[in-house]
Amino acid sequence: MFAYARPQSLAETFGLLDAHPGARLLAGGTDLLVGVRKGTVVAPLLIDLKRVAELRGGITELDGAIRIGAGTVLTDVIDDRRIQDAFPALVAAARVVGSIQIRNRATLAGNLCNASPAADTVPPLLVFGALLELAGPAGSRRVSLAEFLVGPGRTVLEPGELVTAAHLPLPVDAVGSAFQRMTRRRGVDLATVNLACTVTAQGVTRFAFGAVGPRAFLATDESGTLAAGTADPAEEDAVIRRMTAEATPISNVRASREYREGMLLVLSRRALRSARDQLAEARRGH
Repeated sequence: MFAYARPQSLAETFGLLDAHPGARLLAGGTDLLVGVRKGTVVAPLLIDLKRVAELRGGITELDGAIRIGAGTVLTDVIDDRRIQDAFPALVAAARVVGSIQIRNRATLAGNLCNASPAADTVPPLLVFGALLELAGPAGSRRVSLAEFLVGPGRTVLEPGELVTAAHLPLPVDAVGSAFQRMTRRRGVDLATVNLACTVTAQGVTRFAFGAVGPRAFLATDESGTLAAGTADPAEEDAVIRRMTAEATPISNVRASREYREGMLLVLSRRALRSARDQLAEARRGH
């Protein structure tokens, strides 16, 4: 059994967290409630954040970035035209999170705070340079998503702290992006491997890889080899292999370590081609 509270403000939320050590925050609840039902999550109090005024900001454009409030559900992220235009890889990733019913409930911030190594929204947010806005009793701060994620289920959030928004810097020049994912079956399933790629007009290629280590990680190639599209395939593969060097995939019910290692290269090639094609199309549009 657990108690339930529905605060109206951040101040009230911080008070509840201080008064009830071990309390858990409920945004969409799509992960938390599963753990509660299974008995793997035990908390004296569930704090429902849906009526907290400061978290209901939705999606806005602010200071050269798109701000996604912590209460924003994935369906709203998918449907936002600004995100579709500037961050298509994020839209592609959000579309495969769970089912339609899950996406209508799950929040982007909750997906990040769950800190699953296989979270589908994380790779595109990493390559797009996402910053997270955190708030606690001592004040607010911003951290990059790369710094925020520590390991499975672990983040840099301090006791009493929560995520209030994610910020995505709007690209100044043309950028091509792509998301790729492999699962055991079509439909609702966790990723066996997922990744995102961006290619810029300046020749910089970024990859972020998920489900192949304790947390998703970011790698950058500034040589122009991958962005140009003129290198020998073997040369491109060599660069991609260097970028995946941090990967430490495991064998489990979803796939063997060897399969994940092989699919990293296959999916990276696909994402790179798609990102380059998208960049070429964007440049023609300019």
